[in-house]
Amino acid sequence: MSLHILIIEDEPAIAETLIYAFKEAGVVTTHKIMGGEAMTQLSQQTFDFVILDVGLPDMTGFDVCKKIRETSQIPILFLTARNHEIDRIVGLEIGADDYVTKPFSPREVVARVKAILRRSELHLNNNTKNNQFIVDGIANRIQYLGQYLELTRYEYLLLKTLINQPQRVYSRDYLMDIVWANAENTLERTVDAHIKTLRAKLRSIDAASAVIITHRGMGYSLQV
Repeated sequence: MSLHILIIEDEPAIAETLIYAFKEAGVVTTHKIMGGEAMTQLSQQTFDFVILDVGLPDMTGFDVCKKIRETSQIPILFLTARNHEIDRIVGLEIGADDYVTKPFSPREVVARVKAILRRSELHLNNNTKNNQFIVDGIANRIQYLGQYLELTRYEYLLLKTLINQPQRVYSRDYLMDIVWANAENTLERTVDAHIKTLRAKLRSIDAASAVIITHRGMGYSLQV
């Protein structure tokens, strides 16, 4: 599968060097200057990776990252002219996978992107399959009975966790620790609410779907 990377960078010279480096590596790129138009592009098209400049004309890269993380776990690498430790920490804490300070070697960026994608593939168990679900860990999508589910970030993480070990009963506390690890002020009943929406989305494809099982006083499991 050919990789497709979204580059969000307002300096044409930097964007051009990255586009050329990725082309030499056989990687397809799309370039956007504004954060807003990049968000629109992400909602309309599937990408494998985002390279994101911190300083954009219409909004900060940090704000773009936060918006992406509301619905997607796509890998993100920040580019910035700032070398302050606090900026690196903020970028990583809000969900970035890596951070490169300008000036940089385009070939190094390509190497870092490929390394992150390899780690993501191992961590997310890319293309996990069973008789009903297919998890695409690079594109962060899940198919159910041959159809892609429209999932929020937390729905995706929750369902992927259940799929990874079918039959296992996951307690609410464990799911909170895994899926909502970085979310503040989240209540345990959030798990129940997301299970309810997941069941509704599964039943929109198969009205008889009953693959997510409730174990009273214990938690939830996936039966496939």
